[in-house]
Amino acid sequence: MTMNNFIFENSTKVFFGKGCVKEYLCCLTKAYGDTVMLCYGGGSIKKNGIYDEVTNILEAAGKTVVEFSGIMANPTYAKVLEGAKLAKKNDVSLLLGIGGGSVMDCCKAISIAARYDGDVWEDFWKRPGVFDFEPLPLGVIVTVAGTGSECNGGAVITNEELKIKTGRDYPQCNPKFALLDPTYTYSVPKKQMVSGGFDILSHIMEIYFSEPNEDNVSDDISEALMRSAIRNLRAAIQNPQDYTARSNLMWAATMAENRVIKLGKRMDFECHQMEHQLGAYTNCNHGEGLAVLHPVYYRHIYKYGLPKFKRFATEVMGVSAEAKTDEEIALAGIEALEDFIVEIGLPVSLQDLGVNDRSTKYRFERNCRFLCPYARQLQKNDPRRNPWNLQGMLLKTERKKSDEKDYFAFYGAYYGAVAGGLLDKSIPQRINTRRKQFADKREHPYAE
Repeated sequence: MTMNNFIFENSTKVFFGKGCVKEYLCCLTKAYGDTVMLCYGGGSIKKNGIYDEVTNILEAAGKTVVEFSGIMANPTYAKVLEGAKLAKKNDVSLLLGIGGGSVMDCCKAISIAARYDGDVWEDFWKRPGVFDFEPLPLGVIVTVAGTGSECNGGAVITNEELKIKTGRDYPQCNPKFALLDPTYTYSVPKKQMVSGGFDILSHIMEIYFSEPNEDNVSDDISEALMRSAIRNLRAAIQNPQDYTARSNLMWAATMAENRVIKLGKRMDFECHQMEHQLGAYTNCNHGEGLAVLHPVYYRHIYKYGLPKFKRFATEVMGVSAEAKTDEEIALAGIEALEDFIVEIGLPVSLQDLGVNDRSTKYRFERNCRFLCPYARQLQKNDPRRNPWNLQGMLLKTERKKSDEKDYFAFYGAYYGAVAGGLLDKSIPQRINTRRKQFADKREHPYAE
């Protein structure tokens, strides 16, 4: 299949580099009204000085600042409604989000809810919504590299009551401007930095392993971005204040999600859809959930996209093709990815995330089955939505038993990732050996 047709536009204006907030924020806010709602998570921006810098600029510009804090790692629908109520009450003219993907996602949902009188969840998250109004304008200051949410209209929100985590992408919610100062990421805790870095890699892989598989510009760019993300994440772990590494990671995050490498591709973002449901039940960090899912899922689908997985192994993970079959090369690439996950200190199993009970695993599977955006199409054996043509395997469910475990194995585009090793209580010795290896150099959260 050749590249699909596309139309491209990105309405977000990006200001990148050291000192960009001080240089540009004041003039950017002049285009809006007098009241700015400052949205952020915990108190980290007050400790690292970013809060004071931003509020001083806003006050000097004559703006009234309304504060909205406490946005959590997995922003909830209740938090969105709280923010919308505050924005309406104070007649806010501009939302200004300071933080990472969670803050930006929450702000995008608030921008809709603040201008809409209906049920936002029912009309815009449960199903794709239709805009007959302009969302409240949004600007963002990025402090965590990872989601790339600064240059798209995507937002993932958790409905705590329903235990559903759902993402939508509305171009109308694109931030009007995004300020990216790599030095703002220096003080991010290591766990958050590493999780964000893997989220970057995950976004690119989700796009890369999608159709078309024939020669295309997107895949060439994606390979370079994946190599850059891996190289610079390692460098940032070694030296958190490496400006080159931090700036490369920050721009790689934006490039992964500003829609450029998505052009001409047809994607389902299978791992992300599954992680959303995993996160809804465990409240795990997004990058941690993705790290658990990717290797196991790839082991279930690699045979159906063998040339692409071989190319990933050699061109991205640096696997030698000498004296190996194509299948061996592909598997070595997946193993190298898993080794990298262990190296940077992320989990590789549900057990690492504290999921051991059968009921949670079942609910997670159930949500994957019924709530992933394309699941119903796949269940109707629609091959067009599956890059590896797995529709014939999709609904095959087996219950497997052994002396030490009893689990469901699910096959196909959304169920493969919860099978086998993901639900197995045992961790392969190879993984434990790798953990001990890196634990000698620095504290590894999952080392024995």
